[in-house]
Order: sequence, then structure tokens, then C-alpha cells
Amino acid sequence: MPKLEVGHISPTREEDAAINAGIAADPDSRELDAEWFAKAKPASEVLPPEMYAALVAKRPRGRPKADETKVFTAIRLDADLLEAFKATGKGWQTRVNAALRQYLNEHPIVH
Repeated sequence: MPKLEVGHISPTREEDAAINAGIAADPDSRELDAEWFAKAKPASEVLPPEMYAALVAKRPRGRPKADETKVFTAIRLDADLLEAFKATGKGWQTRVNAALRQYLNEHPIVH
């Protein structure tokens, strides 16, 4: 059984019975049985090819990549410094990045 999310409220037996009665009473919303599944056909056989291709096309997950992506690194910081940034809430890593950028702008490194 899947783990329920915090705050999830399951219907009572009475509510569940009312929901099922509503499903049974609606001719356009019947429960699918073994007979229905035995007659079912794959989407590739019943949809136009271009529609099926659009449905199964691989799309990247998550949000789109930024034009300039960040580079993962591990860095050791003093505990109080890290806690101070984390205490500012979500987005603290972006603020660390901005603080380092500001430092470099104010203290140019000559190669």
C-alpha cells in the first residue's frame, strides 16, 4: 500500500459507499471490469500515429535547464557561517553564491 501524505483523510465506510453508489448510478462513469479490459486495445492501435507519437515522446523531467548551469562542488565552511545562511531559509545556497560573487567584484583576483 502506498504511503499516505501528511494530512491525508480517507473517506469513511459510509462516504465510500456513497461514492460507489454515485459511480454505479452514472451510466457514463462505470467501473471497468475484466470483460472491458479483455476487449481493450493498445493506444498505438486506436490513435492516429502523430497523436500516439506525441503521447509517448520523451520529455525531460523537472524544470528546464538554465542557460548557465551551476557546477556541483563540495566546500568546507565554518559551522556558524553555514548556519547563518541556512537560517535565512529556502534559497540560502543562491545567497551564498551571491555573497561570493560580490566578494569577487569587490576584490578582483589577478592571475
